[in-house]
Amino acid sequence: MVAGRLAGSTPVMIAFGVMDSLRLSQIAGRFAGQRILVAGDLMLDEFLWGQVSRISPEAPVPVVEVTSESYYPGGAANVARNVREFTTGTALMGVAGADSQGDLLLSLLAEGGIDTSAVQRDAAQSTTVKTRVIARNQQVVRVDRERRTPLSPAGTDLAIGRLRRCMGDLDGIIVADYGKGFLTQALADAICGLAGEHGKILTVDPHPHTSLAWKGATAIKPNRTEAYLAAGLAPSGPDMPAKGGGVVMEAGRRLLEAWQPGSLLITLGEQGMVLFESGRAPYHIPTRAKEVFDVSGAGDTAIAVLTLALCAGASPAEAAELANCASGIAVGKLGTATVTMAELQGSLATG
Repeated sequence: MVAGRLAGSTPVMIAFGVMDSLRLSQIAGRFAGQRILVAGDLMLDEFLWGQVSRISPEAPVPVVEVTSESYYPGGAANVARNVREFTTGTALMGVAGADSQGDLLLSLLAEGGIDTSAVQRDAAQSTTVKTRVIARNQQVVRVDRERRTPLSPAGTDLAIGRLRRCMGDLDGIIVADYGKGFLTQALADAICGLAGEHGKILTVDPHPHTSLAWKGATAIKPNRTEAYLAAGLAPSGPDMPAKGGGVVMEAGRRLLEAWQPGSLLITLGEQGMVLFESGRAPYHIPTRAKEVFDVSGAGDTAIAVLTLALCAGASPAEAAELANCASGIAVGKLGTATVTMAELQGSLATG
């Protein structure tokens, strides 16, 4: 453990994550029995795969000759896709446009065995599409097609009604906020209230620009940039959480005080994660990633596994360890990839 000091506080101790792999494996073995609802902004991820052999004569940019295309559920739908790798009890709540992209998204979700009965279709909205152009295993450019439209009062009432009816069948709820408009404060209040009333695990992957309050959440999981912005701190390069100070520690202190969740998990990319709990020392978990090919979707994997673990009886530290392990696998894959139970168990077995 390493001592450090937060501004205006007593020294803190930074614990380094070293959990018993057998215990973590046993927790993961209970994932299949969990029933999880993912609520948030739905997207369609499009990948254009190709090769580059020349520079365009029109501008100093590569010419990508597309050889194949692939499509995956994105945003909150990708979180549900990650959950579905571990349990058949996976449902999704959100809004898709009444367009061909929305049709494709719902078709992919149905093929993946995800319950979409709580997904609304809205002709006034267009389905968000993120197109990534990949050449030689490198992302060349990303093109976003989206229109941020707040959920209507009628849509909010419909979502709350569906949530009330399904609460008894759930073990946990994941909120994935991408700032596209599905999540309003009225809906956030209803989710928090119903989760607390029914004693359900509630985890939140927040968006810093929506400024929604998630009172009573079991765990909140921002990444480094999101945490800095939400805490009112200037973005900065990676500092070293192992030293017990710096911007990460101050962000954790501020967000614990402001959000008052059961726990706060800040993901730090190549530096792993730091878990904060009121009255406990921050808990730093170094990354398990061996190779990093693509970080897209790694946060979705983390929140999925974190929630499953909490629902399966893990402590916050154990759940964070499992989330960190799964994220380390996800970044070693290209595209918005998921992690399987076999991969997670294999990683735990090899340490």
